[in-house]
Amino acid sequence: MIRITEAKALPGHRLHVRFNTGQEGDVDLSREMTDPIFDALRDNDLFSRVEVHSWFQTVTWPNGADLAPEYLMDPLQRQQGDKT
Repeated sequence: MIRITEAKALPGHRLHVRFNTGQEGDVDLSREMTDPIFDALRDNDLFSRVEVHSWFQTVTWPNGADLAPEYLMDPLQRQQGDKT
């Protein structure tokens, strides 16, 4: 089971994420910020308050928004695949 072990907000609505698989990298979420469900996360201060949920190992924000590990792993794998 893929789990997120660390997440840190970066400028430009990006996250640096580390997984229990040892993979880590930066995921660009700027496209997701155009979806109305993420309206509140357009606020950089709120976006920067990202945490890893202790039970579900998802990334979460104080407003209740969350993203699953698989959702973040997929673009990371594509980005890393593009570099090879």
